[in-house]
Amino acid sequence: MPRGLIIYNKKENEITDYSVLRLLESARSKNIDLSILTPEQFELVVTRSDRNSILVDDKTTLLPDFILPRMGSSTSFYALSVIRQLEHCGVYSCNSASAIQNVKDKLLMHQILAYSRLPTPKTMLAKFPVDISVVKREIGVPLIIKNVTGTQGRGVYLCESEEKFSDIMELIYANNENANIIIQEFIETSYGKDLRVFVIGGKVVGCMQRIAKSGFKANFSIGADVQPFELTPEAEWIATEAARLLNLDVAGVDLLFGEDGKYLICEANSSPQFHGLENVVGQRIADDILEYVLVKIGMK
Repeated sequence: MPRGLIIYNKKENEITDYSVLRLLESARSKNIDLSILTPEQFELVVTRSDRNSILVDDKTTLLPDFILPRMGSSTSFYALSVIRQLEHCGVYSCNSASAIQNVKDKLLMHQILAYSRLPTPKTMLAKFPVDISVVKREIGVPLIIKNVTGTQGRGVYLCESEEKFSDIMELIYANNENANIIIQEFIETSYGKDLRVFVIGGKVVGCMQRIAKSGFKANFSIGADVQPFELTPEAEWIATEAARLLNLDVAGVDLLFGEDGKYLICEANSSPQFHGLENVVGQRIADDILEYVLVKIGMK
């Protein structure tokens, strides 16, 4: 029987996350022994003498066949270290620590994509105190302000005037002059709507359009409506190429609607939620993920 671990920031009896619960349900149907551990349950002892076990809750435990990190941008340094150690011991991680780090840092993610000539909104890292004239020249107003790390629409703000931008930057600087803030071009043609493309093993397994009920954020987790969407070959290539460049085995790639039917990559997620997507395509995304993992570990 294949043995796997979901590495998550809550213990199994505290889980309410739809995607995690669906993975557990799918694992039971496939006779996969899948359980949940938090990073803090691991003790990291680096040694060359034992590559077959790990310390969990201060007890020696055999290595699993695979792990599914499900913390996304909230993955801590300690959690990344746990994932790396398991990888070094030969455990397959879906996704790898390096891939998670690629998308946890949103500036790094855009650097990787833009330098590979994929379409992304113009993006810059705020340097405090902010020179507003440079931002106006390079990005323009309105603009988007983002935390370097963030998920499910949290830490994202649409700034519609130069005065508001100046006030927000002053507030951030007064509270933390070392804050890491991204300033990004606002794509007006995608206001309140975007696409979520779900990629597994380099192939698109589902796509949905997300439409905000109000405001510009189109995240399902904050109440956006979802509906099926037929991908163009161009959009499919952009999404799969983004996943490849970021080294993501499983990816949720968010595309914005640009001008003249073009698409731009808003971001990619290493632990994409799929509640909304399963509402659109049926309850098969968790199955697709685990089927892919079984192939990767040679048990399918």
